[in-house]
Amino acid sequence: MDESLFIDLLTQKMMIFDREDPQRIHHFLKVHRFAQLIARLEGVDDHTRFLTECAALVHDIGIRPAEEKYGHCDGKLQEKEGPAYARALLKEMGMEEPDMERVCYLVGHHHTYQQIDGLDYQILVEADFLVNFYDDSLSREAVAHAVETIFRTETGKKLCQVIYGCPKADESSAFLIATEE
Repeated sequence: MDESLFIDLLTQKMMIFDREDPQRIHHFLKVHRFAQLIARLEGVDDHTRFLTECAALVHDIGIRPAEEKYGHCDGKLQEKEGPAYARALLKEMGMEEPDMERVCYLVGHHHTYQQIDGLDYQILVEADFLVNFYDDSLSREAVAHAVETIFRTETGKKLCQVIYGCPKADESSAFLIATEE
């Protein structure tokens, strides 16, 4: 199946999974778009970008199961419950095993910020933070601290400068990321 069609179908399936929860749907759509943008502007190869986008769409799939099972859904419970649900959905869609393994690994670690082992993982974490900064109304200081301690991609850092002003943007380095062919 064409990768862009797969992404569109996965998006629809996640909307159905999170039906009647517009906040959660809006969250994963925004995380997906930021992940896609960062991956493209960082020059990530097509296959890694595809896996990153898939992971961004399903990264919070463990929230609802955790809420049902434990009555709450902190990050560790999302990581615990999410991979099984992601695996079932991706298997139903026909994703190949090695790709499914990587996406499930990312789902199971997206709230773990030590030992990030791949650009796909780094981009997912940064995209989730970019959305959570706004959704959680984090202070400028909290954003600056996260950028300093967690962000590694130039695109992610520039997005933080442009959107949140953290760290303070140099006027000469406004959000202009050249993409060369």
